[in-house]
Amino acid sequence: MPGIGPKSAQRLALHLLSRPIEEVEGLATALLQCKQLVGHCQVCGHLSAEPVCEICSNPDRDDTTICVVSDSRDLIALEKTKEYWGKYHVLGGLISPMAGIGPDQLNIQSLVQRVATGQIQEVILAISPSVEGETTTFYVGKLLQNFTKVTRIAFGIPMGGDLEYADEMTLAKAIEGRRELQ
Repeated sequence: MPGIGPKSAQRLALHLLSRPIEEVEGLATALLQCKQLVGHCQVCGHLSAEPVCEICSNPDRDDTTICVVSDSRDLIALEKTKEYWGKYHVLGGLISPMAGIGPDQLNIQSLVQRVATGQIQEVILAISPSVEGETTTFYVGKLLQNFTKVTRIAFGIPMGGDLEYADEMTLAKAIEGRRELQ
């Protein structure tokens, strides 16, 4: 499992083996129910137990802005900031020709349909700056720029970080994404 190394996996396995069978059955049942009940929002593609997720069905969210992310983990990270109050669109991955993932395997067509309605004033591309992320950002940006304003999040130095430890690309993006003091 992602984020769980061999030592943690061993600890988890040994812990489960030491627990009563009822507890392990309860965990197994909960995992099965989660897999059966949780799907994807019909509007944005985020994880949801309902046909339309809580974010898309929330009337207090800004309907004129869409933030595009590669997966639900990125959406959850952005929601934790409490800085963005628009809607989202989850692509379900990144364009990666080496892995056999092209635009047709991603949730891009429904994004274009959402934006083509003319109600969206801005699309924010919040996609990681990897090779695949840059490819996806470029592709999606080109598709949408005829319909609305397309922006991307800035990248740079993390809070508390030292410039001397940042790599050249991070520093270059930080300089490129600079903004005027207010």
